[in-house]
Amino acid sequence: MGISPARFVAVFASAWSKLTLPSHSLLALCGIALAALTSCNMVPRYERPRPAINRVFADSGDRASHASAANLDTDRFIVEPRLRRLVALALESNVDLRVAMLKVEQSRAQYRIQRSSLAPSLETGGSVNVRRTESNNATTDVWSANLGSTAYELDLFGRVRSLSQQALEKYFATQEGMRTARIALVAQVAVQYFALRQYEEQLALAKKTLVTVEDSHALNKSSFDAGAITELDLRTSETQVQNAKISIVTNERQIAQAMNQLVSLIGRPLPDNLPSPRGLSDGNLLASVAAGLPAEMLELRPDILEAEHTLKAANASIGAARAAFFPSIRLTGSLESGSNSLSNLLGSGTGVWNFTPKITVPIFTGGSNRANLDSAKIAARIEVANYQKAIQNAFREVSDALVARRTYAEEVVLREGLVKAQRARLDLATARFRQGVDTYLNVLSAQQDLFTTEQNLITTRFNVLDSQVAIYKALGGGWK
Repeated sequence: MGISPARFVAVFASAWSKLTLPSHSLLALCGIALAALTSCNMVPRYERPRPAINRVFADSGDRASHASAANLDTDRFIVEPRLRRLVALALESNVDLRVAMLKVEQSRAQYRIQRSSLAPSLETGGSVNVRRTESNNATTDVWSANLGSTAYELDLFGRVRSLSQQALEKYFATQEGMRTARIALVAQVAVQYFALRQYEEQLALAKKTLVTVEDSHALNKSSFDAGAITELDLRTSETQVQNAKISIVTNERQIAQAMNQLVSLIGRPLPDNLPSPRGLSDGNLLASVAAGLPAEMLELRPDILEAEHTLKAANASIGAARAAFFPSIRLTGSLESGSNSLSNLLGSGTGVWNFTPKITVPIFTGGSNRANLDSAKIAARIEVANYQKAIQNAFREVSDALVARRTYAEEVVLREGLVKAQRARLDLATARFRQGVDTYLNVLSAQQDLFTTEQNLITTRFNVLDSQVAIYKALGGGWK
């Protein structure tokens, strides 16, 4: 603290008393300005809270074989050209991201408004008053001009600076919120695109299956007409055809809805000149990223940085609440000149200056100042909890995504083996039915199980890509 309240009042009283002497007015102003320069800051010293998290991630994998998510921008993370183009369009046209960017500009303007309180405001004006005297039928012109400052507060105890610091931290928090929205948009577009590709591949599988079961049904119809199989076998093969048609309709609906969602995220209709899509089984769709260390998230994830800036803003509000207990000083002053003619308006002997300092000392406020200070302290404690919660959520998201990436990758291998086994089973069941040693029910069961297994394989491949996107997002991907 640069000056005590008692010392400040003494300095101010002395300076004010000297204002009665015009020759010493400048010295008095300098004394008050010096007191302002040695003002105190009542904002508590900020210390970053220590989160209770593990030192390393489980399932982090080999860091040497993966790139850092922070250093991996979107174009390097997304390898597939079609998806890369869609993400670029979304970053240009998405409405939610545009709103987030406008909020940043709004917050910046609010900070500039608050910061302007640190400097005095100057206003100038002029007037002319025309009077006519009835006795001698004469007209008199009175010209005047003035330059003045209105209610400038000397920030001796840091109240205005604390509010300015609070606005600045809110601006920084809004910036990080916009970055969070950007990363979330990239992740949403990628996941929605892969979901669309999943439904498209499942539709292709359903159409392929329909061709197979229709051929089988036609063969069974011929066998039934020849009396080689029972009607039960015929009707069983017919159910396969209907199930395949139902799957086609279902996937077509899912594709249309996924396309609508993708268009909504991008903010504009999809262009016709997009690159050709790649299959989900293509291993060159996304780049692999390393988890790094949990402590790195404190510097990388925008939502954590947003929570920290919000905490700093709450910390600054405590300083403003503390300053309310001390005297406030407001200065108003003006320079004015008047003359009966415009040519002599700024001449010697026409000027008048006015300086009005006002000091307000809080004596009894009904407990409002204490309540405001208590509220500011509680708000800061709430933001500490929110900051710790943001870190814990981030740690959980990264851990879940890492586990998902490892287990889904293993599951893909297992499901590929299951598809091979189910296809061999279908071939054996079909051969036994054709040889007349088994019923068509086993063929139906094998066909349905193969179709379900192939669908699940497509879904698992989607889950692998979804987990890779989740890791990139959870680690604050593209932050640098």
